[in-house]
Amino acid sequence: MGVFDFLKKKEAPKYDVTNLSVKDLDQGFVFDYNLKSWVVREVYKYDWGKNIFTKEFKIDAGDEVAYLSVSDNGELDLSITKSIKMQELGDGIREEIRKKEAPDELEYNGTKYYLDEDSAGYFNDVTAKSKEWEELISYDYLNDEETLCLSITQWDERNFEASAGNVIQHFEISNITPDA
Repeated sequence: MGVFDFLKKKEAPKYDVTNLSVKDLDQGFVFDYNLKSWVVREVYKYDWGKNIFTKEFKIDAGDEVAYLSVSDNGELDLSITKSIKMQELGDGIREEIRKKEAPDELEYNGTKYYLDEDSAGYFNDVTAKSKEWEELISYDYLNDEETLCLSITQWDERNFEASAGNVIQHFEISNITPDA
């Protein structure tokens, strides 16, 4: 840091500080959801092809960690999920996906979920400033009311991750402030 660094112009933010929305979230931002303040710890980007991108944020409320998914392809789709163990989805789920395809329906915690879409895409860890994009296949499930979501991500032949949570509305996230 030089003596005259304070004279340099700061880069203008990429967002309107007077009208922040969930689409403006970035690392270090803070927001309120479900009576808790959450801090955005990490930012991930997904490329689904045909100029369709989604963002995912690893968020931390101090006593719990979750993931906020933001998709804006004409309509804003939001969900907050937490990681779950693959074995909670039933014995043999990995093998079933490896051998043929994901099941059309799953049960988790007493709720039935139905396959909404499966998509091949690429993942990038924006926070790590990675230039590498990893291939993945995502299987997304919703319950009957489309209020609960469950996702299985296949990273390669043997590596799978699962998450489950809630579909939310944009107004459920409030008091968004940028990193101080």
